[in-house]
Parts: sequence; C-alpha cells; structure tokens
Amino acid sequence: MTRTVYVNGEYKPENEATVSIFDRGFLFADGVYEVTSVLGGKLLDFDAHAVRLQRSLDELEMRNPISKEDLLEVHRELVRANNIQEGLVYLQITRGAADRDFAYPGDDVEPTIVLFTQSKPGLANSPMAQKGMKVISIEDQRWGRRDIKTVQLLYPSMGKMAAKAAGADDAWMIEDGMVTEGTSNNAYIVKGDTIVTRHLSNEILHGITRAAVLRFAREAQMKVEERSFTLDEAKDADEAFITSASTFVMPVVDIDGKAIGTGKPGSVAARLREIYLEESLKSAI
Repeated sequence: MTRTVYVNGEYKPENEATVSIFDRGFLFADGVYEVTSVLGGKLLDFDAHAVRLQRSLDELEMRNPISKEDLLEVHRELVRANNIQEGLVYLQITRGAADRDFAYPGDDVEPTIVLFTQSKPGLANSPMAQKGMKVISIEDQRWGRRDIKTVQLLYPSMGKMAAKAAGADDAWMIEDGMVTEGTSNNAYIVKGDTIVTRHLSNEILHGITRAAVLRFAREAQMKVEERSFTLDEAKDADEAFITSASTFVMPVVDIDGKAIGTGKPGSVAARLREIYLEESLKSAI
C-alpha cells in the first residue's frame, strides 16, 4: 500500500511526492529534522520535539513554515491515514530551493517541509531489549554543532556500517578519550547505584528521550550524574544502555568485544525502559 506523505502543505501518495533538485537540503544538508514515536496510535513527547525543532531552526536562522498546532494536526492526520499503531513520524524542514550558493538565500525563498510515517510493529516489545546491543567504539569525526538536529548524518551512517561490518549493532563515538554518544542515540553507563551520562553541550544532541528518562530516573530516586565518561569506564561499568525516540531505553551488553557487567541486560536499564513506556503512554497525544 502506498503511504500518504506531506509535502509543502499537501498530502500526497508517496510516489507522487517531489522536492526540487535545487533544495538546499539536497545540495548542502541545510535542514533539520525530528522523529516522533507512535505507540497505540498516539504521539510520544510531541511537545518536546516541537520545542527542539524550533531551537534547531533558530540556531540556523531558518524560518519555521508551520505553527505548532498545525504541525500536530499533520502528524495526527498522517498517523490516521497510514493506520500507524506503532511506528515513527519523520519531519524535515530545509531552507528551501534556490540557485546553488553557499550564502543563505533571501527571505523570499520558502522553506521545504516534508513528513512521512514508518510503521514499526513491535516497537515497544523489541527483542533487542531482552538480549541487549553490542557496540563498537569509533573516533567522533562529526562537526562541532551536534546539538542542532541537522540532516548531516553521513558520518553516523558510516558508523552504523562500521558496526555492522564488525558484527555489532551500533557504534559509540569517542572524542579525547571520552564517549560522546551513539550514532543516533545518547549513551549511558551504570556504576554501583549511579547512572552516568554526558552533560549537555554543543558536543551531543539534546535528546528528548534522554530528558524524559533522566527525569523519571530522578523521580524514582535513582542517582544521576551528568558528566563525561571514558571508554575504559564504560567497559568496566556494571551496566550500559542507550536512549532514543525509536529505541526508548535499550541495554548495551558488549563494547568492543568486552562484556558489560554480566553480559546480559541489567536491572536499571530494564526498569527505566518500563517506567519510560508506562509514563510516556500516559501523556501521549
């Protein structure tokens, strides 16, 4: 069945949707994106994604072509039209189509906005949550503004492929000996009774799921430290896990071939995943 997608104010069958070859998202990766999870036909953390979207646009001096209220309606219509019960809604806004020039075009150029859905049955009950992920470490060679959620994702894609070639599930990126984040997720370790994750800065994405999970952890009286940690610390941790909009909380059981803790998913990650899903579904819209 052909999906219904949204392009510049119109709902269209996916095979009829087009974007200009002069779009700056295509020519310069001059665009930002968000991915919102859907469970039970409802959107998780939509408000937080909308806030981060606006922040990314502001950082790039890019105009937002749609109000938050209209954006919510588009999300809901795509979920309805494509009968998404578990899955994702992808949103991308670029600076628009203009003759190729490194300088930003004038205000007369309309931004391009695209949304589409991906159906992911079993998203909440992923088998990976039961067995855990294996990751490798790679050098972090991305640009310095990782806090802006841009569509510049080639290096993370290279990291995913390096992990695949090594028989792993993902890669954690290392800068100056410290773990920054995964290719598409935030990274955590657990040592004793303390959850450790890198502090917010331009060096990592300000994850929406990260913020929610840390809030829930603190509400559950878990100890949290927001600081950098080394790769050696990670390998010596009792547990490790990641968070993202598409994986929620996912345990990591192996880093560079070194088993983490018992080599099986730990209780902290399991509990945080349970809490996140339970609380997020309560507030889903």
